[in-house]
Amino acid sequence: MRKRSVWAWGVAIICFIVLMIVTPAIPQSQEYHNFADQRKFLGIPNALNVFSNFPFLVIGLIGLVLCHHGNYFKLSLQGELWGWTCFYVGVAAVAFGSSYYHLKPNDARLVWDRLPMTVAFTSIIGIFIIERIDERKGSLSLIPLLLAGVISIMYWRFFDDLRPYAAVQFVPCLAIPLMAILLPPMYTHSTYWLWAAGFYLLAKIEEAADKPIYNWTHHIVSGHTLKHLCAAMVPVFLTLMLAKRDIETNRISLYRSWRISWSKAKGNGEEMESHTCTYSSVAVEEPH
Repeated sequence: MRKRSVWAWGVAIICFIVLMIVTPAIPQSQEYHNFADQRKFLGIPNALNVFSNFPFLVIGLIGLVLCHHGNYFKLSLQGELWGWTCFYVGVAAVAFGSSYYHLKPNDARLVWDRLPMTVAFTSIIGIFIIERIDERKGSLSLIPLLLAGVISIMYWRFFDDLRPYAAVQFVPCLAIPLMAILLPPMYTHSTYWLWAAGFYLLAKIEEAADKPIYNWTHHIVSGHTLKHLCAAMVPVFLTLMLAKRDIETNRISLYRSWRISWSKAKGNGEEMESHTCTYSSVAVEEPH
């Protein structure tokens, strides 16, 4: 098992090196800092993009309290507690880092916007490894994953190349839904992972459509502000999942449970079809 883990890490590192060799550098576009909604409110520049970070602080603090106050989330593994603590610290820190950045958007401040998000992303991967693959491997991977996230930010800042950061951000976006669907869960309510992934995808779409959304809403709200609100729904759904879930006694993947449900539905349909009656026309004799 240890040899397999070494192979997995080796393959991942080789793939990353090949990717860095065959793809061109991705510099940070300065147009990124030119957000659609730059209105001031109470003297605060880019006010809605600043204020819309407040939900991250609220849900981050709630998550931290529930993680450590009487074990409300019923976390049975020490690695889980570390992973979820790092996640909620990252979420709460997004409120400060993103607000600081949006007060005066530039590359130097963008570091403090992206750093807490990276902590949250990488923590989630470690949590998934703990829950779905192996507790010890997941716990040991938490620190390397967090370091990989921090290094990706530093690499971008010093070399103006977003490729490592893009990998750290988008690999979890692909890996987490796939792992949620294909790997048997330790706990119930696994579908909440898919809801969280859906809201994150919606947030990225809103981010890309910042200016069109601002125009469509007649300058009421921009896509970037909505992006903050949708992204904050990710920890909201994960917190609800933690509050509701129990140990899964019948550990089958979502994919397999969907196949079973589909087979049952298909079987019921065939059974109903086999019991339907067919009526044939009967000749009626004419009275003489």
